[in-house]
Amino acid sequence: MNIYDFIVKTNKGEEKSLADYKGKVLIIVNTASKCGFTPQYKELQDLYNTYKDKGLEILGFPCNQFAGQEPGSNEEVQEFCRFNYGVTFPIFAKGDVRGDQAQPLFQYLTKEQGFKGFDPAHPYAELLTNALKEHFPEYLEGDSIKWNFTKFLISRDGQVVNRFEPTTEPSHMVAAIEALL
Repeated sequence: MNIYDFIVKTNKGEEKSLADYKGKVLIIVNTASKCGFTPQYKELQDLYNTYKDKGLEILGFPCNQFAGQEPGSNEEVQEFCRFNYGVTFPIFAKGDVRGDQAQPLFQYLTKEQGFKGFDPAHPYAELLTNALKEHFPEYLEGDSIKWNFTKFLISRDGQVVNRFEPTTEPSHMVAAIEALL
């Protein structure tokens, strides 16, 4: 099994097979518009601009599970991303990324690459950890997605090769991306 076995919903509600991305290096990321990590959209777009012609695709999946930080409709999310960050990579339909209602794609991703801990050098690491302990202690259990902007790196053959937590800036993924391109 690999990510090409999954079908997801576009932001217009249409089905899209991830097999359409065969042969590409992918970053699959859960996103939100009202999060402390939202500025990562800019770095993700920068990566996309730099590497799209070499075979990189970035797939954004908005999620409102984390403190209601993605309240908008699919259209509003798309407009926000383009207007504020110039996002041109695909943004898919909103959906859950953890728990019983998690999209099958995210259930698979978290089984393939478990939680590796937050980067303690990131300025939000301690804040995020403390907020989770206080408000969402169950989020710290297991390998589920802990917060917005968890990024999964997928090889050209559809294998999940790495997971980067929200405390890893997209620009710090360059070496791993280049190794796959």
